[in-house]
Amino acid sequence: MGIYLNPDNMDFHIAINSELYVDKSELIKRTNALIYTEQRFICVSRPRRFGKSMAGDMLAAYYSRGCDSKEMFSGFKIASDANFEKHLNKYNVIHINMLDFIDSRKSINEAIDYLSRRLIYEIKQENGDVNCFDWNDLMSVLADVFHEKKVPFIFVIDEWDCVFREYKRNTEGQSEYLDFLRRILKGQSYIALAYMTGILPIKKYGKHSALNMFTEISMTNAAPIQEFTGFTEKEVLQLCSEYNADFNEIKRWYDGYTVDGESIYNPKSVVEALTRGKFRNYWTSTENYEALEEFIFRNEDGLRDTIIKLIAGGKKKIDPSTFTNDMVTFNSQDDVLTLLVHLGYLTFDSDTNEVAIPNYEVAEQFASSIRNKDWAEVSKSLKVSEELVEATLNGDAEKVSDLISDSHKENTSILQYNDENSLACVLSIAYYSARKDYVVHRELATGKGFADLVFIPRPNRSLPAMIIELKKGHSAEEAVKQIKENDYLHKVSEYNEEILLVGINYDEKKDYSCIIEKIIK
Repeated sequence: MGIYLNPDNMDFHIAINSELYVDKSELIKRTNALIYTEQRFICVSRPRRFGKSMAGDMLAAYYSRGCDSKEMFSGFKIASDANFEKHLNKYNVIHINMLDFIDSRKSINEAIDYLSRRLIYEIKQENGDVNCFDWNDLMSVLADVFHEKKVPFIFVIDEWDCVFREYKRNTEGQSEYLDFLRRILKGQSYIALAYMTGILPIKKYGKHSALNMFTEISMTNAAPIQEFTGFTEKEVLQLCSEYNADFNEIKRWYDGYTVDGESIYNPKSVVEALTRGKFRNYWTSTENYEALEEFIFRNEDGLRDTIIKLIAGGKKKIDPSTFTNDMVTFNSQDDVLTLLVHLGYLTFDSDTNEVAIPNYEVAEQFASSIRNKDWAEVSKSLKVSEELVEATLNGDAEKVSDLISDSHKENTSILQYNDENSLACVLSIAYYSARKDYVVHRELATGKGFADLVFIPRPNRSLPAMIIELKKGHSAEEAVKQIKENDYLHKVSEYNEEILLVGINYDEKKDYSCIIEKIIK
């Protein structure tokens, strides 16, 4: 039993000994099926604090010959699997966190050398009786020990991509690092399974990758293990029941990641919210704004306008395949948006190839970044948003007109205002603060058409629903008339009996008019 070779199960014991632990042990059933197959190489990338390290600790505890974990796993789902004991604590496990080596060394080469020597040291401690051809060469040592002892190796590598995050522009060192991993892993019969985790998928160099034997599991392509990306809705419902927590609030704050059809919640934030009993920005508060600002304040290929539309609740179709899987090479806004998906700031719908901001917690991070930076136009709209919502609820149509008009004028340099869709984006930004108390729908199917903006009060909010209809070059009266004629009221009344009808018109002189009418169904 060593530190990196055949570790004990203490790290996983700490996880399951915590106040809140969600059983993800069925992942082991998946990895067991891959042992000694062509698919035995897996690279799992997902955002920070989404349970990557815990999964690695679990696999190490299950496979490592350095411990007896039968009792530890006996109460988990995997214990009922027919192959549970077949692979339990039967392998030479090498479990490493690459940050342990990269952070403490001056160069990538020095880190690789130290890692190799450290692993050889531990292997020799356990296998000193093996006659290795070259005790200074890691690949040779692994091959000779396996040949003589007939016990395969399983590699569990956490933070595998830290080289590409810590040494962003050192392409020579990155290539040497990939070559090192390829040499000790690819095509080697001593490897029963290799499981790597990180934030970024495997770096692409030209038309190929040095690690092209890996099956990549990421935020843009998580099948077939998408339910292990974070907490599923079923798991969160159960947790809310146990903690007597408001599921709707948990969903508003931390849901929204659509991963190959599976609705995924941010595990870090859910755990914090339930154990602390308060809904806050937990995941986003673990880093400062610079992690997001570094990328959203670029303007590749019109990125700035896209970010504003996403904050307004819109979506954007992208092609994630062009992303080279590093943090410096951006040839289009699609590359930046794909990176934000991998970092957890956006969600990606693989059916539509669209990205969106997943939930209120992340939306607040975007909004906070903009409020404190040089997007003064949008920032001003966000800052007066609460005033606009209050004016609407008070039926002050004149003030609503003035505030929306000001928001329009502030944003003319950023967005184009030649159609109702663009104007709806202005309204969404202007009404941003309503998201605290409302579920906001853009173009909600209601009755005979689609209402521009519908605000449904969240549970336990004593507020009226709101239907906002926007017209261009007509009149506010016509907007309200359309709400009534198209039977928008019928659908919305299913959620709330008190409804505000808000008709807004924008004319060619860039003046707004507004009518607010209260209806009780």
